[in-house]
Amino acid sequence: MADDATYPPEPWHLRGRLLVSVLLVPAAQVPRLDDALPPGHRPVLLGGRVLLGVALAEYGPGGEVVYDELLTAVLTRPHGSLRAHVTIPRIWVSTGPALAGGRELWAIPKELCAVERHATASAVHADVTAEGEPVARLTARLGPRLLPGRLPLPLTTAQRGLTGRGAIVSANRVTAEVRTLRARWHFAPGGALAHLAGRRPLASVALTGADIVFGCHVCREQEVAP
Repeated sequence: MADDATYPPEPWHLRGRLLVSVLLVPAAQVPRLDDALPPGHRPVLLGGRVLLGVALAEYGPGGEVVYDELLTAVLTRPHGSLRAHVTIPRIWVSTGPALAGGRELWAIPKELCAVERHATASAVHADVTAEGEPVARLTARLGPRLLPGRLPLPLTTAQRGLTGRGAIVSANRVTAEVRTLRARWHFAPGGALAHLAGRRPLASVALTGADIVFGCHVCREQEVAP
């Protein structure tokens, strides 16, 4: 892990691969969700459960910042709006610059981790630890494309602002090939993602050859009336 916390200005241009699974989890069982939600934003619920995404990302050469990442995310929306955002309650990254930039630019609550990865073009095995303790393990196999070509995918994040009184909303761009993915996750029973232990994903996809522009349009500390 890097000690140097110098990071580039927004937007960040990243390149890499993301392995994503979606689970249904009772909202009350998602730790730190309330701390991450901006005032006036609520989770999108399906029978009292949230659609929770868990993703392992590898941002490599060709991007401005090179690091590994494990995160959970839920669909949210502002009160009175049908527009969906993504809020990230837990996230770990493998370098100091990625951690400092995420926190200071977009209020994303990044923590440090170590990722041991064995990967080929079609298979990945990865172990993620934080402070020396296991968090998650992923064994995955990538399959064929679900759709032809490279697709633009919307990604708008909304996090509680640094003062706690507003939102930091970032409209971001992701372009990638979307491939099938067979993913087997193991979440450490005593770890930070223990609430996901034993849950099976509803669906999984791989985003390969991804080009990401993060922070291309950011609204900061949008005040919300009490």
